[in-house]
Amino acid sequence: YLVLGILYESFIHPFTILSGLPSAGFSALATLWLFGMELDLYGFVGIIMLLGIVKKNAIMMLDFALEAQKLNPALDPLDAITQGCHVRFRPIMMTTMAALMAAIPIALCYGAGAESRQPLGLAVVGGLLFSQSLTLYVTPVFYLYMEDLQQWLRSRDKRPLPHD
Repeated sequence: YLVLGILYESFIHPFTILSGLPSAGFSALATLWLFGMELDLYGFVGIIMLLGIVKKNAIMMLDFALEAQKLNPALDPLDAITQGCHVRFRPIMMTTMAALMAAIPIALCYGAGAESRQPLGLAVVGGLLFSQSLTLYVTPVFYLYMEDLQQWLRSRDKRPLPHD
């Protein structure tokens, strides 16, 4: 949170980026539970990889929207995040598919000693399948709510103080 807050010079937008992480963690744990796997060290590594991918996707959308608003201050937040989603959809899907295709052989347990690494693959594959589709909808909506909150806080700071 602190690094994202420093990067975006905001206390609000790190929450937008982190909004998709609970669904990713839950879906990875649900996938492990569904396949009867224990949460071991490899499972933790898979969840950390998954959280990094989901966070990167949210950063890609948010970064584009904030940059568009910085270049054009009259741009509405809805238009900015819509442009961000349209322009960044293909790169997001490409990196997601690359991670998914790399984790499928691990999840299917191919190779020597693959049984021990199977929780890593299942956590990444299951987490990406569920959370990616949800994150593509949740992050823009959360961005709009956080922008409204930020505008409300700014307008509240600028109103005159009551006199005694």
